[in-house]
Amino acid sequence: MSPDEECDADAAPASEGRVVPVYSDKVVAIFGGSGRVGKKLRAALHGKVRSIRILDLLAPDDARANETWSAVDICDFNSTVDALKGVDAIVHLAGFPGERPIEDIVRVNVLGTHNIYEAARQLRISRVVLGSSNHVTGFFARDQRVSPDGPMRPDSLYGLGKCWNELEAGLYFQKYGIESFIIRIANATMEPEDSRSDQRSRATWVSARDLAQLVMIGLESPGVDCTTVYGVSRSPLMWWDNTIAFKLGYNPLDRGLDHTAPVEDTPSTVKNRHISDHFQGGRFCAIDHDGVLRERLSDAD
Repeated sequence: MSPDEECDADAAPASEGRVVPVYSDKVVAIFGGSGRVGKKLRAALHGKVRSIRILDLLAPDDARANETWSAVDICDFNSTVDALKGVDAIVHLAGFPGERPIEDIVRVNVLGTHNIYEAARQLRISRVVLGSSNHVTGFFARDQRVSPDGPMRPDSLYGLGKCWNELEAGLYFQKYGIESFIIRIANATMEPEDSRSDQRSRATWVSARDLAQLVMIGLESPGVDCTTVYGVSRSPLMWWDNTIAFKLGYNPLDRGLDHTAPVEDTPSTVKNRHISDHFQGGRFCAIDHDGVLRERLSDAD
């Protein structure tokens, strides 16, 4: 379905009586809190969390009265443990945000995430809000609807690293009882009014305040065990089944396609445009692709 075709997915279903928590009395560590997504998220969480520790190699330029910063490299296990002492919950947004060589993905996105979970286990921190990515399922075709509980179809090495993160979250829940609220974030970096924004980026946009809703659900909702949702604002796309998020009270307020009319979906200059336009992951699917469009038989039903 094209992003400009309206459908029932554009409105959130009833939330079955649940509402988004309005306040968290926790000390919350935000890894990657100085980054593009972390900075927007902290602004949207202002007044909703008792205390925030910004754990990032980059110092924030906008720290608020209830926020502190420590320079922490998630690749350094000991410093990660030290930074998390006295913390009640973790929001993990750190790591490389796009495609990188496999060595970088493993060293930072995979092993760095492992360090966070292992530190949480040692310190008995029982709740993690894990920033994952829609690129975990990017190699599903655009005419398919994907459940968070269905198979993974990573579209890139970046997406592959996020698959590991989600699987590790499941392992640490079943072995150690650490609950994870996994948010497969769609487009949280490029604002809809950006002149470079295309149809896909607008239709998959998640606003800061909508993302903050999901984070608050992840911090405060009881019994999330290891729950996965998609981080996307209101959208006509039928790609992702976000029923679980709606049942937990998620009620997206914003809609990327309300902004300026988008440019063409994928610029004609992009290599393997037919791959980008066929699969949900867009341009990530086309990176280093040999140009032959393939679909799995198991996805043909």
